[in-house]
Amino acid sequence: MEFEIWMLLGIPLFFALGWIAARVDIKQLLSESRTLPRGYFRGLNFLLNEQPDKAIDAFIDIVKLDPETVEMHFALGNLFRRRGEIERAIRVHQNLLSRPDLPADEKAHGQYELGMDYLKAGLLDRAEETFNLLLETSYGAQARRALLEIYQREKEWPRAIEAALGLQESGAGARQKEIAQFYCELAQDALVHMHTDDALALLDKALHADRKNVRATLLTGDAQLVKGDAEGALVTWRRVEQQSVPHVALVAQRLMDGYRKVGRPQEGVNLLRSYLAEASSIDLIEVVFKAVIELDGVDAAKQLMIEELRRNPTLLGLDKLLEARLMDAPADVWEELSMVKNLVRGYTQKLARYQCSHCGFKARQFYWQCPGCSRWETYPPRRTEELNVMN
Repeated sequence: MEFEIWMLLGIPLFFALGWIAARVDIKQLLSESRTLPRGYFRGLNFLLNEQPDKAIDAFIDIVKLDPETVEMHFALGNLFRRRGEIERAIRVHQNLLSRPDLPADEKAHGQYELGMDYLKAGLLDRAEETFNLLLETSYGAQARRALLEIYQREKEWPRAIEAALGLQESGAGARQKEIAQFYCELAQDALVHMHTDDALALLDKALHADRKNVRATLLTGDAQLVKGDAEGALVTWRRVEQQSVPHVALVAQRLMDGYRKVGRPQEGVNLLRSYLAEASSIDLIEVVFKAVIELDGVDAAKQLMIEELRRNPTLLGLDKLLEARLMDAPADVWEELSMVKNLVRGYTQKLARYQCSHCGFKARQFYWQCPGCSRWETYPPRRTEELNVMN
């Protein structure tokens, strides 16, 4: 290719055009920055320096001087809500919604934020009313999630089921586990009032929603037992092993009581010992230990605990072994063993907790819904000491 002299002359021209474009961009940026209120930069600076009180004061000044600043209303309302100043957050969002010229999308946003204010304040009726207005807007999915939370708080399980189904249909993710738990809540209430047929129908819906729902299986067996079908209850409870092996600890006492009821306690002990060999659990050990003492004697119970401690050394297991030894300990060592057992028991009481895998909330009893974070099925069916040993 031959070199053309005009190409060399074009280089300064390209540099000049680039310089002009940059100057235009800088002038545009400076022009836009001058239109922003000075208080905006002051408030931003306070936020960056972790001075939220001064930032709020600066943003309030902006809203007073320029009521048209929609985004500033949202920012200010959220700041108030995070700080727990719910009344001020509500006033900010109500003031914004009172504007007749507010675009539809901004109005929906404002209603959603107002609904969240009501929810945070515990004004559930107002929150529900506000979120219902948003179901056919772009905030429909967020509104349904909030409504689902409200119905769970109020224990309105039929409406919670409806809201969860609405979320699924809107493409906001599967809610099968939650729906199954809602049916279980309804079934448990029916069982309390001795409406066993209604309970069984609800539990069938729960298992249709989530075939692996252990709670529904446990309650189905309970309902069958209430109706006098102990054999059917035993068959149902044994299905827990197919759903989740670790959860057999939760059904162990039911199984043992059921086998006693039908006159086959030894069969129950043998079944639970097979579960213990497959998935050791402190709760399962508790049930097996008592049954072995009752049917096979103290020596058999001691041997059981020695074998378990060899497989899974835990303080809770040691506590059971000491309990068995105390039952036939000679008088001269009984007091010493009792002191050791009391010392071990003091430590085990701190370890005998279930712990939510989401928020870490600890509890002495097993919960299907965490009291701390309200999530469903976040409690592993094992005590914290077992989880620490496994990890």
